[in-house]
Amino acid sequence: MKILILGAGVTGSSVAEALASEENDIVVIDFKPELLEALKERFDIATVTGNAAHPSVLEQAGVSNADIVIAVTDRDETNMLACLIINTLYSRPKTIARVRAIDYLTHPQLFSPSGIPVDFVISPEQIVMESIRNLIEYPGVLHISDFAGGLVRLFSVKVVAGGFLTGKKIKALKERLADGKIRVAAIFRQGRPVVVSGEADIETDDEVFFVAPRKEVRRVLKELNKLEPPLKRIIIAGGGHIGKRLAMALETDHQVKIIEKDPRRAKKIAGDLNNTTVLLGD
Repeated sequence: MKILILGAGVTGSSVAEALASEENDIVVIDFKPELLEALKERFDIATVTGNAAHPSVLEQAGVSNADIVIAVTDRDETNMLACLIINTLYSRPKTIARVRAIDYLTHPQLFSPSGIPVDFVISPEQIVMESIRNLIEYPGVLHISDFAGGLVRLFSVKVVAGGFLTGKKIKALKERLADGKIRVAAIFRQGRPVVVSGEADIETDDEVFFVAPRKEVRRVLKELNKLEPPLKRIIIAGGGHIGKRLAMALETDHQVKIIEKDPRRAKKIAGDLNNTTVLLGD
């Protein structure tokens, strides 16, 4: 597969490292030659120096023959413009763009077929924020992720000594959980996966992963005696992209405070948030 990566920063370098193999033909574009040289020393890839949104640079990188373009420069506008140009001039490559600014992400119609043509929009900060928000919503779980557009959730709980799960076989849980289409997806014991079957035993300190419809998660946690009281008072250390997004998502239903050490950043987020206390400090 021929993969074109736009941006050789931290994210672009990580993507290149993850995808570099004999099966993939990778080309990386960046306007900083020192970043590209560092990548070439580590991996068997090709590089092109220039602006990733310029058609001539894209053509030099072989965009017309690419199977997929991953736009992860440090500027949202460059990523979106590159995808727009690629869609206009070429029809083949699929496009993935990192978009970080909340102003863009709060208007999903921008990325509709009649808007900016990006096949997949990703926002690492948004993903991290949603993960933290889910853990606040369900304080009894260790991990929780959404699938199928949020209709299904994967979550895990820690098995404690004397708890409901301790010493039980998976098949023993079916009577209590089967009516809600709940499934045990995985068990990890001391960091290692355990084969999941009806005869598998659940032991103290295991991490057990369940798959359940979104609306059933609270009931399952209650059945497992893992439904803890909801968190109401939240203090966020740092008002960066993730901290601000998290405050925006929580401030309607929680008492939220942000501690930010940069005076200008503190003033900015204080003006953007409606029901969050912003404290200047370290």
